[in-house]
Amino acid sequence: MISFAELAEVEDIIRSVNEKAVLPRFRSLNDSDIAMKGPMDPVTVADREAEDLLRERLTAFLPGSVVVGEEAVSEDPSVLDALTGAAPVWIVDPIDGTRNFVAGSGRFSTLVALAVGGVLQASWTYAPVIGRIGTALAGHGAQVDGVPARVAAGPGGASLPVTTSHPVWWPLTYGRAVDALRDAELDVRYFDACGIEYLDLAIGARSAMVLTWEHSWDHAAGLLLVAEAGGHAAALDGAPVRLAGGNALPFVAAADAATAGRIREIIVESGQAG
Repeated sequence: MISFAELAEVEDIIRSVNEKAVLPRFRSLNDSDIAMKGPMDPVTVADREAEDLLRERLTAFLPGSVVVGEEAVSEDPSVLDALTGAAPVWIVDPIDGTRNFVAGSGRFSTLVALAVGGVLQASWTYAPVIGRIGTALAGHGAQVDGVPARVAAGPGGASLPVTTSHPVWWPLTYGRAVDALRDAELDVRYFDACGIEYLDLAIGARSAMVLTWEHSWDHAAGLLLVAEAGGHAAALDGAPVRLAGGNALPFVAAADAATAGRIREIIVESGQAG
């Protein structure tokens, strides 16, 4: 569906959009540049302009393709229907970690993935301020910062590093699962930027992630990156994670199936199930 040369061409598009729409506004936002889509869910003029530019350039790059972007979906949820359509779909989060971006932290990234028929073909995770880029091509591996990426099997016991989203994003009963993971002597910590966390998992700096939500724009790029780095992801019931949603939550992305299975079992036994 896409070649190594085209993988680099799309990377150039993503970098160019950041140079035009995102980076000039980093630490330069005015109050009028920021709106709230919901509690603790900001959107900026940079998010919207970057998504518009990515839509224009990516669909021109691959005629006949469509875009499912976070900001478009927030305006019209029917945009998500493209995930189950026949056309190639670019899944886009123009700024993953908008809260960090608004706060002046460089821990944000642009996430782009290409899927056909619900199957991921390629992905890009670009964190411009901290200077990191992850790419993956289905069946051909993954790279982070130009180096082949490979997950690392985590140790058991208290040193097994597991990350999850902040408690405010969990259902009301989230504490049962987190407490159960800690009681099982897993080292559970909270992360602030999903895309960057997937990068860390793909290079072995993490052993697993527990994800409590399933927005495709947050996860598509990272799921392929981790899979092509040798990792494993599954919904709470053990089924593959579906881009179009309807997964049993939380789902787990991990260095291997055994680690993911162990974490899922602890969560199920805790009574926290989606």
